Amino acid sequence: MLICTIFSVTRQSFYTIHDISQDRHQPPFMLLISMPRTNLMKLLLAASLIVACASISFPARVRQTAPPRQAASDSTRTAARKLLRAGPMLGASEMTEVSVWVQTTLACDAQLRFWERTRPNTARLSEVKRTSVAGDMIARFNLSGLTTGTGYDYELYLNNERVELPYATSFQTQTQWRFRTDPPAFRVAIGSCTYINDAPFDRPGTPYGAGYEIFDSILREKPDLMIWLGDNVYFREPDWLSEAAMRRRYSHTRATPEMQALLASVHNYAVWDDHDYGPNDSDRTFRGREWALNVFRDYWANSTYGTLETPGVFGRFEWGDVEFFMLDDRTYRSPNNTTPSDNDPTMWGDAQFVWLRDALRSSNATFKIVVNGSQVMNPLAVFENLAIFPFEQQKLIDFIRDARIEGVMFLSGDRHHTELIRRDEAGLYPLYDFTSSALTSGGSRLEGEANNPARVAGTWVTAQRNFGLLEFSGAAKERRLVMRTLDTNGKELWRREVKASELRFPVAPRSSQSSL
Repeated sequence: MLICTIFSVTRQSFYTIHDISQDRHQPPFMLLISMPRTNLMKLLLAASLIVACASISFPARVRQTAPPRQAASDSTRTAARKLLRAGPMLGASEMTEVSVWVQTTLACDAQLRFWERTRPNTARLSEVKRTSVAGDMIARFNLSGLTTGTGYDYELYLNNERVELPYATSFQTQTQWRFRTDPPAFRVAIGSCTYINDAPFDRPGTPYGAGYEIFDSILREKPDLMIWLGDNVYFREPDWLSEAAMRRRYSHTRATPEMQALLASVHNYAVWDDHDYGPNDSDRTFRGREWALNVFRDYWANSTYGTLETPGVFGRFEWGDVEFFMLDDRTYRSPNNTTPSDNDPTMWGDAQFVWLRDALRSSNATFKIVVNGSQVMNPLAVFENLAIFPFEQQKLIDFIRDARIEGVMFLSGDRHHTELIRRDEAGLYPLYDFTSSALTSGGSRLEGEANNPARVAGTWVTAQRNFGLLEFSGAAKERRLVMRTLDTNGKELWRREVKASELRFPVAPRSSQSSL
């Protein structure tokens, strides 16, 4: 009936226009003006009906702004919640784009609805992602076309039902500050060594993991982002024997209930160390290193992973006037017992070292933060720090000095204790290495390390779980970094401040020559 009406009205309108045009030879817009009102109304009605019919038959490929469907009953709400295994987790944030990661329990459709925090009328929907067994039930969204320097709220929908979560879900884009304002102040949470108990696979005796409330303590500090410094999961013996087992371990850790609120509203970046790469103290000979890289890439949402020529978990990203250089200390690492005579043992490999060197040269950041799973600047060759590869450690120090790269600092994990190392070298500003460990693994204290001459007094935190905070603030020419360590409950254990001006080379005095 509707189609017949449209045809009748349209045909009559067409003939009317045709008759007028034949008689008056007028352009189209004049025909509309001169057309009798009754015929003009019929033409407009025909046009409206055609548009309405087209919108019904051929829906526009435009993202909706209304939610797919609100859960209408307790049963549908419960069903939607049961479909969610882990996440949502925020990944990398850029000025106009943000990554969000989700894992479900069964294959289903996943979608996000998001809007500027103070402008609910800006709501948009992401594209629909279908999770699958082949994809480890993971959906990863790249939300683009966002407004710079803006906070957003968002909701998760699974199979068109909103998942009701007992915590806030929000993300932010970075500020476009250059040539406009001073760099933004921001906070970074750091930590390493996250052991989540799993009785069937754990060793007998007292559980090694504890203190999961630390994730709530981190969230209370309101960091803008968190950098996971390695050992972010702990493979047990069966886990590193297949990629499927690795995936099970990552999935088990990521689903930790106490972790979810932090993941949902703080942007997360990660490097790895031995336990989330392979066996304890594993290196480039590990047979499953390709599996490990595949799994890492699926479970984290960093900006980049290695280069086309050199696969790995290394990469770089900026936040404000700070640039972070994320390193891979496992894929190209020599065995720890390699001797200096054995073809220059390495932690990073030649290609990655060249990448780091070039990346530091090309950076204009005020602070250049090098992030590595193992310690970098500790002068004592104990356990797995860079000092057991003395050639590479010295090569790095010499490069920073010779190339006059200013503002370099280091972050590391691994050690099951926290400390701030200060390395003083001739012709260089102080090189700091902030080691933060452990989050939920057991803490340790080795008296043989008690008198490390490079440790900043009062920063050695042992035998207790803790996390770190980096707070960047100040005007462009007066930037400063406050480093803090807090315990499981958020109590501050120590703090130190470093000004950007302290991480610069002294200006050489000009030579004066007397005129003749």
